[in-house]
Amino acid sequence: MTRPRNIWLMIWLIAVMACDRSYTPKPAGYMRIDYPEKSYRLYDAQGPYQFEIPEYAVVQVDSSRGNDAGWLNVVIPPLNGTIHLSYKPVNGNLEEYIADCRTLVYKHTVKADGIEESPFIHREKNQFGMVYDLQGDVASAVQFFVTDSTHHFLRGSLYFNTSPNRDSLNPVIEFLREDIIHMIETTAWNY
Repeated sequence: MTRPRNIWLMIWLIAVMACDRSYTPKPAGYMRIDYPEKSYRLYDAQGPYQFEIPEYAVVQVDSSRGNDAGWLNVVIPPLNGTIHLSYKPVNGNLEEYIADCRTLVYKHTVKADGIEESPFIHREKNQFGMVYDLQGDVASAVQFFVTDSTHHFLRGSLYFNTSPNRDSLNPVIEFLREDIIHMIETTAWNY
């Protein structure tokens, strides 16, 4: 009679020891992103400027209250992002526009881990500007301005329609940064 009792005791011990109560959750994963193929087309709406935008982008006139002529949103639907562009004519107030741009960039220092400034100079086209790369979980990871110093000033900022998470957004930011640089390099002014 002791044998069946020992068998049940062994089965119970094996069952208890087989139940591992420690649980290790899987790390958070991110969705795979399929990037569109890089190709560009000229955007010229007979406004004060023109440039090349990605084929996968859609341009929308920014009709928000208080916005001036020449303000656009370059929407990138496949990557859920928007490049907001604002234009101002220069009338001896270039320093004011550059200071405003820096102020808007440096408002992100609360969340930014760092801000890298990369100057843009194209002497043959008489174009100058700055690209600001903001590190960390900031709302706008790339901002820029380009100007001819005498007549035109164009400012832009990249935003995503999601909560900022640099770990998951970094590959998309780098992908779109190339498009932003291409936009800056192909900017031409309509005088």
